[in-house]
Amino acid sequence: MSVSSADTEAFLSHDYKKTILIVRYGELSLKSKGVRDRYEQILKNNIQQMLDYCGVQYSQVQRDFGRIFVHTEDIGAAAAVSRVFGVVSVSSAYTCSSVPEDITSLCAAVGAADIGSGETFAVRARRSGNHSFTSNDIAKECGDAIWNQLTENGKTPAVDLKNPDKEIFVEVRQKQSYIYFDALKGPGGFPTGTQSKMVVLLSGGIDSPVAAWLMMKRGVEIIPVFFDNEEYGNPISTEKAIENAKVLLRWMPGRKHKIYRINHGKYMEKMMATAHPKNICLLCKRSMFKTAGAVMKKEGASGIITGSSLGQVASQTAENMLSETYGLSLPLYHPLIALDKQEIIDIAQKIGTFDISIRSNGEKECLAVPDKPEVKALLTAAADEENKMDFDLDAFIQKMVEDAEIIEVKF
Repeated sequence: MSVSSADTEAFLSHDYKKTILIVRYGELSLKSKGVRDRYEQILKNNIQQMLDYCGVQYSQVQRDFGRIFVHTEDIGAAAAVSRVFGVVSVSSAYTCSSVPEDITSLCAAVGAADIGSGETFAVRARRSGNHSFTSNDIAKECGDAIWNQLTENGKTPAVDLKNPDKEIFVEVRQKQSYIYFDALKGPGGFPTGTQSKMVVLLSGGIDSPVAAWLMMKRGVEIIPVFFDNEEYGNPISTEKAIENAKVLLRWMPGRKHKIYRINHGKYMEKMMATAHPKNICLLCKRSMFKTAGAVMKKEGASGIITGSSLGQVASQTAENMLSETYGLSLPLYHPLIALDKQEIIDIAQKIGTFDISIRSNGEKECLAVPDKPEVKALLTAAADEENKMDFDLDAFIQKMVEDAEIIEVKF
């Protein structure tokens, strides 16, 4: 099929449109057949939920031999699907039959429309199914067709297989073939809902939203828990924590979510009346773990996520983290443990929580932090401080959970 330069744009707009998304996934393809089928179905459902949430028009989402295909002409579809956990990449593609003449004609048309004069190009082809041609055969034929079309249109084509200006990808399947130019990167990981629910200790800071997002990337559905230190805290911290939670939950729409707001100020008051000032941060964090454990039990969750990064603040030295958890039987997850601050900031900027987290009203986030906090606590230091308290801590924690404000949201 030959297309003049003047008619190329009109030809594409009328005869060829990007009518399908090719959705690729990674790790879940390594699972056994039964697990893979289940994960793929969850991924398909999550894609549909994200498309619906983003208001994208589509006719069908289907699974087919290591790919998921979304039938849509909506220009916003690829961006929406690229936010779904489990998706490695997504491409908006032109389609045709798997007859070689149809493939080369389509490549000639789209190549002529996209490749400028003097630009180099390369064709990358792959195929699956039974065909009378190889991937190299179809790549060569498509390259020749594009070259001829560009030449006929008065352009000066050039092939560069190593570092081309434009790459045209051809994916041939048994009956249908797909041609596209690029791939939009997704978050990867596992689809939301393939792992158990977990409680996340979420603050208004930079770190904990990133920790939550990284565990969401592993298939976890989060239950955010924010500790409001009331008179010992800053009201803006509460606002930021709730906003961060909602940003995170928009990454997994179509579900009902809960955000717990724990009134922690009364505990802080009681604890500070007996604790040595240098151990306040140890006890504060230990009480958060215990309270999160009670929420975890109530919600039937299976873990607690923290934003701890080793050595970043006083409560996160190795000695202090050990003392904070001494004697506790809780499944704690620290996805940031080996990341430095800049790595964490980079992720926060990518996922949309950074600007919220750095917002400030000029006041301290926590007024209870001592001038010289303990950084090398003895193993039993936190537990020993708890034993000095003159109230039933377990009952107090249970009451905090019962009295918690539960914010229900659905996107």
